[in-house]
Amino acid sequence: MINAEAEQGTLASRAGEVFQRYRDGDSQAMGELVAMLTPILWHTVRAQRLDKESTEDVLQTTWLALVRSAEGISDPRAVLQWLIVSARREAWRVMRGQSRQLPYEIDEDAIQTSDEELPDSIVLRGTSEKLLWSHVAALPERCRALLRVIAFADRPDYPELARSLGMPMGSIGPTRGRCLAKLRASLSTDARWELR
Repeated sequence: MINAEAEQGTLASRAGEVFQRYRDGDSQAMGELVAMLTPILWHTVRAQRLDKESTEDVLQTTWLALVRSAEGISDPRAVLQWLIVSARREAWRVMRGQSRQLPYEIDEDAIQTSDEELPDSIVLRGTSEKLLWSHVAALPERCRALLRVIAFADRPDYPELARSLGMPMGSIGPTRGRCLAKLRASLSTDARWELR
C-alpha cells in the first residue's frame, strides 16, 4: 500500500493540486503548472521526432487545449496523464501533416546555443552545460531519453515516467545508474571537462 505522504509527493499529485488551484480561480497556478510540466511534455513530443519549432507549436496547442478543457477533467490528479496523451496525439497529428520528416538526434537542440528562454535552454546555458549535454547526446537513445526527463523533473514520478518512456518502472533506477556511469566515464576522458 502506498504511503499517503509519498503519494502527495509525486509529480502527478503536485500537478493535480496546482491544477485544482487554477480551476478554483488562482490565475497564477497555470504558470506554475506550465513551469512544472513543460520539461516532461517537451521530451514526450521530441520523442516523436518533431523538430524544435513544431514541438513548440504542439506544446502551445496542448496547453491551450487544457485551458479549454479544464472543467472536463474530472480528477485533477489526472492532469499530467491528460497532458502527456494530448501532447502525444497532437504530435502525431502534426507528423501526419508533414510531407516528409528528416531524421535527427533528439538532443540536437540541447547542444546548440539559443537566445530563447525555453526550459532546456535555461539549464543548458554556459560552457559546462553545453559540454555535458554534448556527452549526453553521444549516449544510447534510451539513456538520452531517460536522463533528459530526469534532468528536468524535480522529483520524478516513476509510474508516469515509466508510461511516458515505455519502460518497466522497476528498470528506471538501474537503467539510470548505468546511464550515469556511462556519462561519468565519457566525461572523465574529456580534458575540457577536467578543466571546467
